Amino acid sequence: MSKNERIYCQKCRYFYVTWNKKYPRGCKAYGFKTGGIPSAVVLRTTGNKCVCYQEKKP
Repeated sequence: MSKNERIYCQKCRYFYVTWNKKYPRGCKAYGFKTGGIPSAVVLRTTGNKCVCYQEKKP
């Protein structure tokens, strides 16, 4: 993945949808739920892009 390439969490094997209306998206790799996009939360909190991204297998 290049430095400027955007991460699409919906295509990641660790992304999941929750039943929680307040936190409808989650990341199994980092172990959290969020109301936003998980990769944006990782970038905002760590200062680095997500290093756990792995594209889902078809």
